[in-house]
Amino acid sequence: MARRAFKLPDIGEGVVEGEIVTWHVEVGSSVSEDDAIVDVMTDKSTVTIPSPYSGVIIALNGEVGDMVAVGSVLVEFDSDESDGGQQEEAPDQSEIEPEMKSFEDAPPSIPSPQSPPDPKPQPAKEVNERPPAQMSSASSGVLASPAVRRRARESGVDLSSVKGSGRAGRIQQSDLDAFLATGGKVASGPTPVRRTATREIKVVGLRRKIAEQMILSKTSIPHFSYFEEIDITQLEELRQLLNSGKNADQPKLTYLPFVMKALARAFTRHQKCNATYDSEAGIITEHDAVHLGIATQTERGLYVPVVKHAESMDVWQAAAEMQRVTGAARDGSATLEDLTGSTFTITSLGRDGGLGATPIINHPEVGILGIHKARDMPVVRSGSVVVRKIMNVSSSWDHRVVDGADGASLIQDLKKMLEHPSLIFM
Repeated sequence: MARRAFKLPDIGEGVVEGEIVTWHVEVGSSVSEDDAIVDVMTDKSTVTIPSPYSGVIIALNGEVGDMVAVGSVLVEFDSDESDGGQQEEAPDQSEIEPEMKSFEDAPPSIPSPQSPPDPKPQPAKEVNERPPAQMSSASSGVLASPAVRRRARESGVDLSSVKGSGRAGRIQQSDLDAFLATGGKVASGPTPVRRTATREIKVVGLRRKIAEQMILSKTSIPHFSYFEEIDITQLEELRQLLNSGKNADQPKLTYLPFVMKALARAFTRHQKCNATYDSEAGIITEHDAVHLGIATQTERGLYVPVVKHAESMDVWQAAAEMQRVTGAARDGSATLEDLTGSTFTITSLGRDGGLGATPIINHPEVGILGIHKARDMPVVRSGSVVVRKIMNVSSSWDHRVVDGADGASLIQDLKKMLEHPSLIFM
């Protein structure tokens, strides 16, 4: 067996170091050539580094979250490949081609890596669900899965009284069923227990980038927020009418495409609200193009895919493009083009949208709009109480660029169009 050292290869694009986000192997693992050994995140991308050898891993140099310099030893092997009795030097790094997993170099405005997903942080070990003093010494000595133990605890059953039919007397769910069916001791209700478990989650990969972006936005932008409620009863009637007559190839309309079209129209009258601010250069750039970032929660974290040129789309096109880019963000197929270049961001929590929020601006943009869930509410109209569909909106603005009156004026313009949706199209 030959001891071989493998160095972090030059991934290109001027990258000088990378963050270890997942090890696919451990010391003692047997690997074949081209097996995945580690995922490394750089400022440009997340890459999967394949093994250059077949053999056994004898050393891993770095833990998840560590930054590793290009050219430093990453992994050491005992290789089962013949080398003529001499230890082989690390191969020419240009011969190693890491598999590019995702672009992760979004401009500062978007903390958005993409396909495939960043690995979830390794969960920490948990302590016992009960303090030792509260656990039955007899029950703790029997063999049973955590699910069986939890059910027994909730049913007031001492597991030491249950005969297990599994291997080595392991108690299974069927054993617990039989015990309860024959009149086993059952407490009147679940016994409350003290919970003492803790979990430590290392902040790495996408979660680290999101954290850095939020710090940048919150500490460098003086936010002010503005809230409003909007009567969308007419908009809901229009939405249902359009959906009832849509073609099979047309997407189902939600409220967001109408909001997108209304914003695109409002920005022609409120140009400073569709802008980006370079504070170092002292330059505000107002944009005629409306590139709307759509904050999208995925299993891998928060992404902000972008609907480009919303001002040039009809409501069906806006809905279709929004579904395309948010779907790509969720399934990991979004491209760098899909994830960069926004001039304004919309965030919506859908059915969980609550009544209000203070959304954080997507740096270097100067505003963000939060959409909350629509609900039927009693409203006074012409002296009578009637039921109307009300939707709250929250907005945040960069007070260096947008004055309070400017942000409020845009929201009032948006409110007028959403309450009278024909104005969106006239």
